[in-house]
Amino acid sequence: MKMKFAICTTIFAIIAILVNTALTMGTTIKNDAINKTAIIVNETEPYGTDYVYVSNRPSTAEKRVIKEGINGLQYTFDGINYVNLSAATNEVVEIGTGDQGEYTGRLTGYGPDCPGCSPVGNVACPTREGRSHSLIYDGVYYTDRDYGKLRIVAADHMKFPCGTVVIINNGILPEFPAIVLDTGIAMRNAWRYDGVVWMDVAYSSQREALTAGATSLNTSFSVQRWGW
Repeated sequence: MKMKFAICTTIFAIIAILVNTALTMGTTIKNDAINKTAIIVNETEPYGTDYVYVSNRPSTAEKRVIKEGINGLQYTFDGINYVNLSAATNEVVEIGTGDQGEYTGRLTGYGPDCPGCSPVGNVACPTREGRSHSLIYDGVYYTDRDYGKLRIVAADHMKFPCGTVVIINNGILPEFPAIVLDTGIAMRNAWRYDGVVWMDVAYSSQREALTAGATSLNTSFSVQRWGW
């Protein structure tokens, strides 16, 4: 038993001498798996802007974003190698180059039961889809693929072609977007003979039109799109 203990003591002494010798000589033992460090940094790639110029929008109209932009995502490895996780998608902005579209004029209201109106309430213009629109059966709104839900108005088609989108503010009703889908002789005569802009807002009946507060001689009309 004493002999085994002596042998173990001798072995530990030899190991201690070897370690001390290695440290004295400056030898370093490395574990590469621990000492290597990789720096990975996530970064956002900002999206850009593409512009589309269209002649059926007034040059005075505000720019319209028709496609939202999305930032991309990438990461760097050791500050050198760039790897794209997702590419950026540019936003698309529409800019009008057409005639200016700011006017001040007259606003009134009408219903499908007005004198001289279609007995089934059909408006004068076909829709973009080529269908007839009835104020009685389809309502006084039209849903446009670009501008959404719009109130139907009548105007002179020589000045405001079918499908024209306009923002209306008569100072009485809340400002609202509308689309020209109808016309009337009073509107045509006002523009062609007097140079006066006159639009008529569609209601479900003449009675409602007369009491809804649409009538104004000092209404602002801001065209957002000329025709379809």
